[in-house]
Amino acid sequence: MPKAGENYLFYQTGKKLPLIQKADGIYLWDHTGKEYIDGCSGAIVCNIGYGNSRVLNAINRQAKSTFFAYRLHFDNEPALALARQLVSLAAPHLNRVFYVSGGSEAIETAMKLCRQYYYNRGQRSREIFISRSPAYHGCTLGALALTTYAPLEIPFRPMIKPYPKIPAPYCYRCAFHLDYPACDLACARQLETVINEQGPENVAAFVAEPIGGASTGALVPPDGYFAVIQQICNRYDVMLILDEVMTAFGRTGKFFGYEHWDIKADIIALSKGMAAGYFPLGAVMARDSIVEEVIHNTGFAHGFTYAGNPMACAVGLEVLNIITEDNLAANAARMGSRLLTGLEKLSEHYSIIGQVRGKGLLQAIELVQDSQTRQPFAADRNLGQRLADIAYEEGLIIYPRRSINGLQGDHLLVAPPLIITSEQVTQLLERLEKALARLVKEIDARR
Repeated sequence: MPKAGENYLFYQTGKKLPLIQKADGIYLWDHTGKEYIDGCSGAIVCNIGYGNSRVLNAINRQAKSTFFAYRLHFDNEPALALARQLVSLAAPHLNRVFYVSGGSEAIETAMKLCRQYYYNRGQRSREIFISRSPAYHGCTLGALALTTYAPLEIPFRPMIKPYPKIPAPYCYRCAFHLDYPACDLACARQLETVINEQGPENVAAFVAEPIGGASTGALVPPDGYFAVIQQICNRYDVMLILDEVMTAFGRTGKFFGYEHWDIKADIIALSKGMAAGYFPLGAVMARDSIVEEVIHNTGFAHGFTYAGNPMACAVGLEVLNIITEDNLAANAARMGSRLLTGLEKLSEHYSIIGQVRGKGLLQAIELVQDSQTRQPFAADRNLGQRLADIAYEEGLIIYPRRSINGLQGDHLLVAPPLIITSEQVTQLLERLEKALARLVKEIDARR
């Protein structure tokens, strides 16, 4: 029999955590009353912060109608209205919407839509997807096949297709040991090499995040990178699929991450900030020509039970209205500039910060043992997680990962909700500095 008070849940670890009591704005409080600043928006999800009354009112309004209606039985107005809004905000050629419940589902959908398009056209050898290393695109088996992040994929490699990868545009640790711009964007040009190695007639798409997320820590590609990628994809009739799960909905200072460059993706995957943590929701947006080829022949052989349900879409629509009406992308740009300046000042004071990078309110610091040689800390020291733990004790939540294929090279994402104010940015930086000072003291004590 279950025992009262026992915790029967399990996730990645068995770590004991405090109970969440309440949340408001950028703050959360646990069951003891301790306050935390959410410096990473959960998992870079809560773009409009917590407890937004407009969203709560939208939930109450929709609850009076219906929470759920199966998409094959009924259309529903929230789903239709949200799709119209998305199309109005996206590039003109991205004019069709398919709903999902999360980021991994969005990537799986994008892959299947691309594959079925070529299949229906008789180009059935086009089944190879090229992505980058490192990269993270999701935990389902298709998305995991695009991922290069060793701790998450090694156990499952026998179960997934070994798709080819090209190096991420990680100038701080260039795979070719070159310097930008003399490198002539070798990391981007590698895509053409791999397409030719695989045979252009066999390649379906190249998949990438506009700005790297968890696997590379807010990695911004150098100028000209996506222009080269776009030219290569066009040259070989290879689709460009952008993973905007983390970067869309104002996070980087633009509504979509691709808006920082002149990119015309064929398909984009969306989630996270789309419903801002208030409900599971995601989507794929695609060219009309792709969708028409699929649905007017065999139909799209794919779908999810909860896709496009009225409550999720009602929430997503209200979140979208808040982001646009309150100009939260512009606030992300302004506050991101302030945050970047603060992080750079910390890097001048703390030599363990090797690099600060990012755009808008998707930023990261990378920790190094030696700032001159860029030597990372030994993996077994797990200093990224240690800094996150100390910051948590100081009332700040940040997001630790590793940049060198998930094996070492500690970085921490700093990505607060887009509603953050200048005073709150200062407060966040103060708590981060306290955590850094404590970590450095621990490091010095071990020497």
